[in-house]
Amino acid sequence: MRARFSELLAEAAVREGAVGAFTCYNLETAIGALRAAEERGRGTILLVSKQSFAAAGGDLLLRALVAAADTAPTPACVQLDHVSDPGTIERAFALGAGAVMADGSKLPLQENVRLVRAAGALGQVEAELGGIEGDEDVAAAVAGGALTDPAEAAALVDEASVACLAVSIGNVHGLYAAPPSLDWPLLEAIRDRVELPLSLHGASGLPDEDVRRAISLGVRKVNVNTEFREAYLSVSEEWLDRVRAGARVLELNQAQIAGIADVAGRKLDVLG
Repeated sequence: MRARFSELLAEAAVREGAVGAFTCYNLETAIGALRAAEERGRGTILLVSKQSFAAAGGDLLLRALVAAADTAPTPACVQLDHVSDPGTIERAFALGAGAVMADGSKLPLQENVRLVRAAGALGQVEAELGGIEGDEDVAAAVAGGALTDPAEAAALVDEASVACLAVSIGNVHGLYAAPPSLDWPLLEAIRDRVELPLSLHGASGLPDEDVRRAISLGVRKVNVNTEFREAYLSVSEEWLDRVRAGARVLELNQAQIAGIADVAGRKLDVLG
């Protein structure tokens, strides 16, 4: 069943856990995530990446995930991730997205506020403050002063309608070349200044104990992407020779779904 973004965050807060947000590239990844959520009686968020939405068939992918959320036995929401173009945000809401991640993290604070305000007039919004780097670039985030400033976080939340705030505390998208060192005092300071669910991106490469600690400090949404892609490709590689005879595509699809469900299930267990 389709659920509001804010409702999933509120439910996570009540159980002192976090909702899993899984980047889905096709129906196999979405079905796997929803299957794991159903087995645990959990709500979930199906993420559409900016790149997927911009690619050929991006509109159809978003609509397909909305249909999957509608028919899911547990609450589900579709969110477009990391977009800053107002037209793209408007199109996503028109196609049925329940939320967008309006990413103004590279903008000056007041421009970020204006972006989030404009998106918030159309639907529920996750904002980002501080830059969450990719390609293992923790050093760039820290050296560039891109970690979330608690005072700016409080100002953004005061000036714009935000359902959730993504924070940069030393986390990055993708995997980590070395064990990450998250800034726990900074996360505590943000939590103390912002009475709002916080979001942790780049959780694929984080140890489970770090994810649990982040949840204990106010994180209510955890994004998973790289682990999904790796599982999908690994299962596909493993099964291609098995299904080649007879071109048994359906059997391959079912294996992909099962592999994704296993990854999503293990992550949901960590999220409490």
